[in-house]
Formats: sequence, structure tokens, C-alpha cells
Amino acid sequence: MIKELVITGETVEAAVESACAELGVNEAAVETEILEEPQKKKFGLFGENKPAKVKVTYVPTPAECAKEYLESIMKEMELKNVTVTINEDEAGAALSLDGDDIGFIIGHRGETLDSLQFLSQLVASNQRKVIDARKPDGEEKSDYYRITLDVGSFREKRKETLENLGKKMAVRAVKTGRNASLEPMNPYERRIIHTAVQTVEGAKSWSEGEDLARHVVIGPVDGERVQRYNRNSRFGGNRGGRGNNNRNDRRGGGRTGGKRYDNNRRYSDKINPAISETAPVPFSPAPIDTNTERKKAVDAPLYGRIELTK
Repeated sequence: MIKELVITGETVEAAVESACAELGVNEAAVETEILEEPQKKKFGLFGENKPAKVKVTYVPTPAECAKEYLESIMKEMELKNVTVTINEDEAGAALSLDGDDIGFIIGHRGETLDSLQFLSQLVASNQRKVIDARKPDGEEKSDYYRITLDVGSFREKRKETLENLGKKMAVRAVKTGRNASLEPMNPYERRIIHTAVQTVEGAKSWSEGEDLARHVVIGPVDGERVQRYNRNSRFGGNRGGRGNNNRNDRRGGGRTGGKRYDNNRRYSDKINPAISETAPVPFSPAPIDTNTERKKAVDAPLYGRIELTK
């Protein structure tokens, strides 16, 4: 985004001063091109006075373009008395929004703020390309410009929350020997988690997933430990009578308490001989002679025995 203005004045200096005042910038930030020099009447009698004509070009910085973009967004959202402060550094700039009732700009866990930051960074990076295109060959050029957007020190509070979360999950991973996956985060927040995990001995972290689903996984340095479970631990051991290592169940677990039953639901002699000696003997019928029983059935009357009454 380049701003150009052609203006006239009695002198070149006066024309440049008027142009900077109209653009709202300092004279040191503009490029000046003299189109026409001022002319006066010859001998004060002949000809006419001509003012100076100057072309002033202003190339705003990437941060200033991002600020102008944010101010236009705030205007469309009908937010008044919102100020944008710029703090530039070597890699980019940090923009801070201050005003009344602008907390909703943060959004859920900073999602709205991250979206505005991404769009502002695109505007700033595009302006960086314009500036680099005007540089002579041989000078260093870079088309990337980092923009950090903040509202009411939200970034600092969010950073502290993520650091505590990373340390807490790292300690838990070392203690349990299992990996833990966090929710998807942007690259900036993932770096905060990785830095926090490095302060916990025995823990490590890495990123998994693609695009919006990319998240941090925290686990022990030696990898996950094998988790062993006793499927019948709730019943005190195996159902077949083999007990577990519980001190309160040394006689064996299961529904039978480690004892075996025979078909008559009595304890076997091997378990408790005293009980088997006094237990009643189960009924066993005598053997049947099938030939005799068949003969009786043949000789019997067809309708059984009939007694006649007189």
C-alpha cells in the first residue's frame, strides 16, 4: 500500500510540509520528487508567478498497514474509542487493542483473536513484499512479517495457563507411564507447551495431526509402560478356585471360595473328610431283572384284575 500525493506551494518546502500534514506522516518517512520549480516574474514585471509542484510518496511500514486494517475492522463492528498501539521489533511487531467492551474480540480460547491476528499478518506480509520490491538489488529482502495481536494482556494470561497445563500433564505422564494428548492448538501455543514440558525430568512432547487437528502429545521419555490388568480381580480370583494374592482371601477367590464340589453338592473327601463321613449316602436303586419283569407283563390280564361282586 503506497500513498502518493501531488501538491503545490509557494516553495518546495512549503509544498512538502502541506503534503505530510495531509497524509499525517513525518517528512522523514516520505519520498519527495520535484515536478516544477517555483517561478517568479522577471524583474517583477514580466511573466507570472508559478508555485512549486511536488510529488510526495509515502510507503507505510507493515505494522502501520496492519494497524490501519484493524482500525477499519473495528469501525465496521461499530466499536468506538478503540486504540491500536504498535511495538515493533526485528522480526515483526506486537499490536495491542485497548478500549471499552472489546473483550468479545478474544472469542472462545482466543479463536477470534487468532483469526484477526492471521489476517493482520497477511496484510503486513503483503506490504513487506511491496517494500522489498522497491529496494535495489543486493539488499536483504524478506516477505514474512510476524504480527502478534493482544487484547487486555490476554496473551500473557493464556501463556501462564498453558505453561501450568504442560507441566501438570508432564508430571502425570511420568507417574502413570502413559501418553496424554492435548486439544488442537496453533503453533505459538504448541511451542509454549513444548517449552514447559522440557522443565519436567523424564517427560517429552511432540506434535501429531495435520492442519487444524495438529496437537501436542506428552509422554515419558522411555515410552509408554505396558499396563497389566487382572480380568477377574473384581471377583477375588478365578472362578475355578485359584485364589489371588489378596491377604484377605488366602483360601482362594471366586464364587466357591477356592473349594470344589462334587455332583451331590457335597465337599469331596480330599477337602474335608470329616464332613463326608457323617453326610447321608445318596439313594441308589437295586438292579432290575429285565427278563422277569417282561414275563410278568405278558402274563398279566389285558385290563388288570377285575373283581366281580355278588
